[in-house]
Amino acid sequence: MTSRLSLAALATLPAAVRRPGYDPGTIGVGIVHLGIGAFHRAHQAVYADDAIAAGAGDWRILGVSLRSAGVRDQLAPQDGLFTLVVRDGDRTADRIVGSVAGVLVAPEDPESVIAAIAAPATRIVGLTITEKGYCHDPASGELNRDHPDIVHDLAHPDRPRSAIGFIVAGLARRFAAGTGPLTLMSCDNLPHNGAVLRGAVTALAALTDPALADWIAGTCAFPATMVDRIVPATTDADIAALADRIGADDRAMVKAEPFTQWVIEDAFAAGRPPYEAHGAQLVGDVRPFEFAKLRMLNGAHSTLAYLGLAKGLAFVHEAMADPAIRATVEAQMAEAAATVGDVPGLDPVAYAAALRERFDNSALQHRLAQIAMDGSQKLPQRLIGTIVDRHGADQPSPACALGVAAWIAHLSGPFVNDPLADQLRSAGTNADPVAAALAIQPVFGTLGSEAWFADQVRAAWATLHP
Repeated sequence: MTSRLSLAALATLPAAVRRPGYDPGTIGVGIVHLGIGAFHRAHQAVYADDAIAAGAGDWRILGVSLRSAGVRDQLAPQDGLFTLVVRDGDRTADRIVGSVAGVLVAPEDPESVIAAIAAPATRIVGLTITEKGYCHDPASGELNRDHPDIVHDLAHPDRPRSAIGFIVAGLARRFAAGTGPLTLMSCDNLPHNGAVLRGAVTALAALTDPALADWIAGTCAFPATMVDRIVPATTDADIAALADRIGADDRAMVKAEPFTQWVIEDAFAAGRPPYEAHGAQLVGDVRPFEFAKLRMLNGAHSTLAYLGLAKGLAFVHEAMADPAIRATVEAQMAEAAATVGDVPGLDPVAYAAALRERFDNSALQHRLAQIAMDGSQKLPQRLIGTIVDRHGADQPSPACALGVAAWIAHLSGPFVNDPLADQLRSAGTNADPVAAALAIQPVFGTLGSEAWFADQVRAAWATLHP
């Protein structure tokens, strides 16, 4: 029987396996990260690992799981270690990452999470909680005060459920103790994610203590970020194959493509690791990078997912192999590219070609159903924004509209996994699913009632249902 990956097991691993370049037990925690899923471990945790190995100091990460104990139970027996498996075609590289110091499970012990955010050593609180975790209205970007988790957090501020509630509780404790400000750093696929996070946190704080809200707005930092790396879900087969290669059982492994990008607004309130020395881009304005990625990569991913699932396909590379879907994705990228403006160092044509190459990587086995989740939270920034901007320039968006129509068609199928699932399924089975879907205000706002928008979506719908 293969033993678990651990600090003691590092010396037994094959020479080809890259190890942390430091003793994890000697490095303190400086970051609390809410939502320690596969993406965070394959992305920001790797940048932190590189910085610590280069001598940056106490920047290990204390992860927080907001829902289940799964990641904690995977990592705890492994001393927080996990393997990043990078796959490209038939090439595989294995790297052990040591930057995660531990994982708290919020529902089990909410006080420990609040205390960690309030701890003087904590200087950054990061988030990868997916779009729905911000408890906001995707159409407006504002905090949804009627969200069940927000209603709960207002009634029980010492036992929050939402990431926003935990942040406000931790900041309230720092404010009362005079501990000092924090940097709150969203790493989710949201346009203006720093501003969305700032708005949600200050709005919730203002409902309980206006002085706290003023202190947060005046002293804490909310840098915008853009993150990019394709990180498919790990399978049992992946875990078994890794154990065969390295001779250790790693239940917390993650797999990813070689490409990785992190663009960060250089606005921090309490110090930061030297991320730029390890490949990140520290910039004054993230928006051009953010738009390019959300509209070209993420928009294409959503279009691929809904069109591919409708044809019974399972993986991104399979959908890209379908000539009709590939042509739609290429057209969608071109429509989006016309709206992103000038992005430093980015050639839209070369970027689109690189995206297609990444999508063709069959080694990743990236499931369409994984991408299709939470479409109500994703469509506004991935597809609808492009359609609106092009309409303002008197340009139609047939490929992006086809992505929206494919999502509407998806609502009557078996893969609807979404915070608005009941409402979406009702729309999908309506006698006029297009009209019913366009009336869903959290997704479309008032846009669904505008004739020009409905006309584009209906024209796209007609191509799917000739």
